[in-house]
Amino acid sequence: VQLQASGGGLVQAGGSLRLACAASGRTFPVYNMGWFRQAPGKEREFVGAIRWSDGSSSYTNSVQGRFTISKDNAKNTVHLLMNSLKPEDTAVYYCAARVTPLVSKYDYWGQGTLVTVSS
Repeated sequence: VQLQASGGGLVQAGGSLRLACAASGRTFPVYNMGWFRQAPGKEREFVGAIRWSDGSSSYTNSVQGRFTISKDNAKNTVHLLMNSLKPEDTAVYYCAARVTPLVSKYDYWGQGTLVTVSS
């Protein structure tokens, strides 16, 4: 599976951005697609994920209610809509694909897209 993330940029606090992750490859569809982020000097953290079969999603507490993950089956694309952005959301955002629920790890990773939120 190849993943291509896009949509990052500079936005003011309180603004919105929508990231996209286009997936391709012979093993698609996958079990779920996740978004992670890594802020400068910090470890990578889980942001949220969507299960491909039924579209159910989950989020880390810090983004719950502000971020929404959706999928476009026809385009094999996942979106991360980020509203009410805060400076602490500044990070490189990565999408990842998990092929099977039997193994709790993400198998494929995109290259990352930078989101910068100014105060």
